[in-house]
Amino acid sequence: MAMVVKNNMSAVNTLNTLNKNQSELSKSLQKVSSGMKINSAGDDASGMAISERMRVQVRALDQDDVNTNNGSALLRTAEGAVQSTIEILKTLKDKAISAANDTNTDEDRALIQKEVDHLIDQIDDNALTTYNGKYLIDGTKNGLVKGPSGGGTYTSFTNMSLHPSTNPVRPLTELKRRDGNDVGIHSSDTITASWTRNGVTYTGSISPIGTSNLVAAMGIITNTDAGYFSKTAKVGVDEYGRDVFTPDNQPGITIRSHDPGVNGQIAGITFAVTDSSGKMRNEVNAVLDAFKETVRAQNPSPDNSLTLQTGTKANQAVKVGFTDMRSVALGLQSQTGRGWDHNTATLGAGISVVGGGPKIQVTTREAANAAINVFENALIKATDQAVAIGAAQNRLGYTSSNLVVASENVQASESTIRDADMAKEMTAYTKHNVLTQSAQAMLAQANQNSSAVLSLLQ
Repeated sequence: MAMVVKNNMSAVNTLNTLNKNQSELSKSLQKVSSGMKINSAGDDASGMAISERMRVQVRALDQDDVNTNNGSALLRTAEGAVQSTIEILKTLKDKAISAANDTNTDEDRALIQKEVDHLIDQIDDNALTTYNGKYLIDGTKNGLVKGPSGGGTYTSFTNMSLHPSTNPVRPLTELKRRDGNDVGIHSSDTITASWTRNGVTYTGSISPIGTSNLVAAMGIITNTDAGYFSKTAKVGVDEYGRDVFTPDNQPGITIRSHDPGVNGQIAGITFAVTDSSGKMRNEVNAVLDAFKETVRAQNPSPDNSLTLQTGTKANQAVKVGFTDMRSVALGLQSQTGRGWDHNTATLGAGISVVGGGPKIQVTTREAANAAINVFENALIKATDQAVAIGAAQNRLGYTSSNLVVASENVQASESTIRDADMAKEMTAYTKHNVLTQSAQAMLAQANQNSSAVLSLLQ
């Protein structure tokens, strides 16, 4: 090998090796100090892109979980208000049952009415419950309500205790129970119907029954309020415009309000049969007074449901709507705040007012009896809303659990791409550190070799 001094190739080669070792040492040091094997796009361009997308997804999933928990808190607030209303309605039913007892005087019933009025006012206070400034159960967060013609839904009451083959134009004396046995109405009996609309309770009778049929009995409820609707399994149309049927899809006798919406709703219908001496036919009333509300009256409304974003993509959400829980919507008082105007000319033949409103009345025995069914129907409305809220809470609970698991799994996947194996990186760091020190020593030795040329000058 020639002895040269201008180009010390041994030193150049050693320097290049030293630079490479220092570069690798720097990368190893960065990985060991950060705990990640990808610290820049240069480390692994595609891996970094995948990792960043996963990090975005993890953050989105975590935010979805926060949204879900906030939604659950909102639902708990609404549930608390509805449960309070349910407790009030239970008390109201107790008061109505008490007022229906003739051990009370008219003065006693007047005192009970004062308590009833205050409890109804408290229901309206419950409806003003808010979460973060949003009213929840006052009807402003209701879902879509169209009804059969876009004007809202009609109140429907269906009797499913009568035989499925019941013909409403046959005499009442021929009515049969669901099991096929005779109801037991006599031609000498009297049938009385009571119903409540806008806080006013009306009553009318057919005495004696004679050959009157079920249509005539339902016709006591004047045409301005409600009337016979069907004898089939179809009981009405819901808020979405879909047909509603009996639970067992068997025919039932249905009475429907003549006007849609809250203003036209019938809050309760009561039928009572007495014999010729005025005694209650309890075994008959158990069947005939079994008209249950199957479609609730609601005003038309756009879809104002609350939207809870629970997904990482646009429009991956859960919608929750709350029906109107005000006393007006529950049928407990007049929408206008006015009761009966004492204009008897507006009443049908044989119809009288036993509770003048504007709030549901228990000031007479007849009104108190009708109020029992009104409060029972209001309880059904309130419990239906409580069930809907509970179902939404359960769904959000499952959603939160799924989001937590999804976030954990995505984070685990991201870890395999980006996190460093510390044992492996420490081994690489040690190797590169030793090589760097060795290269430095060899570079010094290569530079020392050029000095051997000086020996030729001696």
